[in-house]
Amino acid sequence: MVDSKADTVEQKVLASGVDDDPSSMGRPLRRWETGFFFAFCVLYTVFHLMVLNVFPLETWAFRILHVAGGLMIGFGLYASIAPRDAATGKTGNLMAERVITAIAGLPALFALAIALYGAYQVFGAGAKFPAPGAYTYFGIAVAASTMVAIGAGWLFRPNAQGAPLYDYVLLINSFSVAAYLMANLVPWQFRAGVMPTPVDAWVAFSGLLLILEVTRRVAGLALIIIASIFVIYGFVGPWLPGFLRHSGYSFDRLFTYIYTDNGVLGATTAVSSTYIMLFIAFAAFLQASRVGDYFVNFAFAAAGHKRGGPAKVAVFASGLMGMINGTSAGNVVATGSLTIPLMKRVGYKPQVAASVEAAASSGGQIMPPIMGAGAFIMAEVTGIPYTELIVAAIIPAVLYFVSVFLIVDFEAQKHNMRGLPRSELPQFSALIKQFYLFLPVVILVGALFMGYSVIRAGTLAMASAFVVSWLTPHRMGPKEVLKALDLSSRMAIQLIAVCACAGIIVGIIGLTGVGLRFSSMLLALAEQSQFIALLFAMLISIMLGMGMPTTAAYAVAASVVAPGLIQLGIDPLIAHFFVFYYAVLSAITPPVALASYAGAALAGSEPLRTSVTSFRIGLSAFIVPFMFFYSPGLLMQGEWMTIGVNTLTALVGIYMLSGAIVSYLFGGRMNILVRAMAFAAALLMISGGLTTDAIGIALIVAVFLLQRFTGKTTSTESADADA
Repeated sequence: MVDSKADTVEQKVLASGVDDDPSSMGRPLRRWETGFFFAFCVLYTVFHLMVLNVFPLETWAFRILHVAGGLMIGFGLYASIAPRDAATGKTGNLMAERVITAIAGLPALFALAIALYGAYQVFGAGAKFPAPGAYTYFGIAVAASTMVAIGAGWLFRPNAQGAPLYDYVLLINSFSVAAYLMANLVPWQFRAGVMPTPVDAWVAFSGLLLILEVTRRVAGLALIIIASIFVIYGFVGPWLPGFLRHSGYSFDRLFTYIYTDNGVLGATTAVSSTYIMLFIAFAAFLQASRVGDYFVNFAFAAAGHKRGGPAKVAVFASGLMGMINGTSAGNVVATGSLTIPLMKRVGYKPQVAASVEAAASSGGQIMPPIMGAGAFIMAEVTGIPYTELIVAAIIPAVLYFVSVFLIVDFEAQKHNMRGLPRSELPQFSALIKQFYLFLPVVILVGALFMGYSVIRAGTLAMASAFVVSWLTPHRMGPKEVLKALDLSSRMAIQLIAVCACAGIIVGIIGLTGVGLRFSSMLLALAEQSQFIALLFAMLISIMLGMGMPTTAAYAVAASVVAPGLIQLGIDPLIAHFFVFYYAVLSAITPPVALASYAGAALAGSEPLRTSVTSFRIGLSAFIVPFMFFYSPGLLMQGEWMTIGVNTLTALVGIYMLSGAIVSYLFGGRMNILVRAMAFAAALLMISGGLTTDAIGIALIVAVFLLQRFTGKTTSTESADADA
């Protein structure tokens, strides 16, 4: 038997590959396709890094190429529906598939030839614009081909390996649309949305179909349905009642307007082409050097032996990983595959284990300095410096994670749970010597506060991840660097697609003016009660975000809800943080809670009940936006004394709220009356006024005394209905 003292850290490590992408990066490919898309993905990431740091490109041109490259990778890597071997039922008629693919392929090749000819005239022969009439049939050809190929993808199941020909048709059309836009860039900037030609309209229509199809493949139907409803709204406005009514728009104007910097090529794509690509590359380099594993192992070494240890590890590790990878549900799958079984092992119910992981992973989206991708979009939309945003986010994020941590701890006390044996955990003393693995994050934060731009700071952090890897067994050589560059593009596809799709919605909101009319409605509500107006804004933000990735959810809410809050006189920083929080929390809000459902699948729990439990665990985050509305000091606004007092009273309130949620406080279980008193004390302490704080303190003292004399002691009994 090997002496445990001689065990190495590597033998004790529990986490390995926790930050590998759970989707396996799309469908299995043929050998030649693997090489082709590997090279394409590497070049795609290098293109972005070069444009961002070395060779700047005109804004519209950069975004057009960014979207087109993302679409091409998406159609190559992600199947339209489940492949034949994984599907049940009919697989379709092979002859019919070939015929329909040929019907789609011939006009696609025709359009490609025209696109290449036009691009040659401008970029090869030196003409200012393509020859008149060169694109006479281009628009119809690419639109018809796109519609037929998308239909083929819905009708025929692909083979288990490799992309079918109709997906290559869509890939070619993605290139052709970009080639047309690049060759006609200056005319497009003047004509689109104002005086478009029929060809312009069909090209824009095709581009939007391609975006919607890739988004459906990588992000599901929710965002597609919402985007489609908004597009339909652009046509049917004259027949709608009340504030939804508008004059309506023609086919040509509507679709070309959407494919400008007012829509698809606007703020959301600006963020995905710059910050998201850069920080996903940073995350990919962290993965290649196995820093993500270190984050999780460090958390296990520090807290795994404590009561309810795996749940506390989940709070810490999932928050860190969720901050970097920018997707709540994806992070649940990545880290939850390790933490959820261990939480169940020490006594947490399956739905509680899944809910803790979902709440922690969603909280990563509000954790500075990266905050998923939300902070970048917020900086782009508001014009507020990024460093100011991440400073403002610190206290609310701390309040949220303190709440989740306390809930986990109270749950463990309530049911007398223990941690994992130290013999099964990594050695903290050894891991602390590898603290240098946190250097990339430290360098990122340091560079930002030294005045470097976000892009330069992110590039330095990515380079430092490469250097730090040389101090580990997973040192990065040329092969690992290429793998990280390839991984960057694959990881980015979902966010690229949802940002472009969110741009469709943003474009419709801007064109129809519905956002301004919604603002007027909020103003009318505020005349009755500002609190009711805020409550309504909260509900709309959550509803808009249900079933959508965080990035898209915030982008839409920022266009619809935030302007109305600003018109109420609310500071733009507070208004945007308000909608951002609820866009994030839509991932754990029933009935459509993507992060909770992902956790339920891993834990084997009932999805809807899990989403309800996630909602309860994350309840503090639903209150936090109201907290910083009434106490701006929580967003670092005001004097330091005010900030300190607001933070202290909020922490006390969060402590009481966590106890009320679990029904356990001050060493004992709580009856209904004491639980209600604790909840009331929490809300009073959170509100931020001197009078309410005094009443809250009095209630806390009363709860403490009642618990001391009447509270039930900890037991090992199974959880009751309120657990």
